[in-house]
Amino acid sequence: MQLGAVEVTDAVCALIGIMSYVIHGATGAQGAPVVAALVAAGKPVTALTRKTDAVIEGARVMAADLSSSEQLVSAYRGADGVFVHLPMGDKDDVRKYVHNILSALREARPGRVVFSTSGPVVDLPGSVLQQPADSPVAAMVAGLEDSGLSWTVLTPRLFLENLLLPPIGAVVREQGVLRFPLRADFPVSWVSHRDVADAAVAALLDHPEVTGLVGVGQVPAITGADLAEAFGGRLGRDVTYQAITPEEFGEMLAPLIGAGPAAGVAGLYRLLATVPDFAIASERSAQTLLGITPRTADQWLADIRL
Repeated sequence: MQLGAVEVTDAVCALIGIMSYVIHGATGAQGAPVVAALVAAGKPVTALTRKTDAVIEGARVMAADLSSSEQLVSAYRGADGVFVHLPMGDKDDVRKYVHNILSALREARPGRVVFSTSGPVVDLPGSVLQQPADSPVAAMVAGLEDSGLSWTVLTPRLFLENLLLPPIGAVVREQGVLRFPLRADFPVSWVSHRDVADAAVAALLDHPEVTGLVGVGQVPAITGADLAEAFGGRLGRDVTYQAITPEEFGEMLAPLIGAGPAAGVAGLYRLLATVPDFAIASERSAQTLLGITPRTADQWLADIRL
């Protein structure tokens, strides 16, 4: 941040009482909209990224190595809020990152922590979808519960942006068919990256009293048929929904993300075929707890100018 011609660092912000916020993955699909929203609100932002040459308008960019708790302590110290989400990667590596993030949070003691699970389920105990206790995401949630910090965990389900992947979005535009590995009447609390960002900013700035798990997504949940109708309205043509198998979906994704990750995604959709829905609970939703209403599919499609 700058006041006149003087750059204001995070340490100076802390000394003069300016609220500052640290955002993980600041150049990525989830972190970037959080940075943009906080900058638009006039808040000093430290954007954490692995891209050492990144430039983000309105934010201080800091290259941070998740394998170094010391670097994270330096980034978090004096912050009024930290937004965290975990990178994709080898589970053992991500577990180490979780250990370092939690260690740094406990030492630096920022005023508030908001963590997005990015999709893995931690709010359905007893379900086949629930993450095991030793998973990185579950470990992160447990660590926050024991940290003594002010914290909120956002629990989105499926991201609408997944529908823009080339094997899906191109077929919708060119053939009028939305192909996805869920049955046409399966309800999902779909959500966009910007919706999660809105919830994160609300949890950081407006609702420090909200502790625990907060679902982010559409209530009531919508179906594949509903999505096809929204795409059709936006494209001005009939769009039909076609359910495909998880294995077919994995084969579609493998050239994009690799065979291993694609197999993991296919496994998720095999599990989803065994449950009645993938919806968030209204009483623990961002609508109820944070006053945030996620975009409808129509609004999201208009926003991205499909």
